Amino acid sequence: MSFWRAILCIICPPLAVIDRGCGSVLITSILTILGWVPGCIAALIIVNK
Repeated sequence: MSFWRAILCIICPPLAVIDRGCGSVLITSILTILGWVPGCIAALIIVNK
């Protein structure tokens, strides 16, 4: 994971996982709407895989 991808996960989680597929973007978007912290954590986990 690059430094810029990690920063993007913190700033805008759904945008950081856009290249991982529709399901990842949908899950991250829902979690970001429910709360910024769950969306951020989900994006970091998805990007690290």
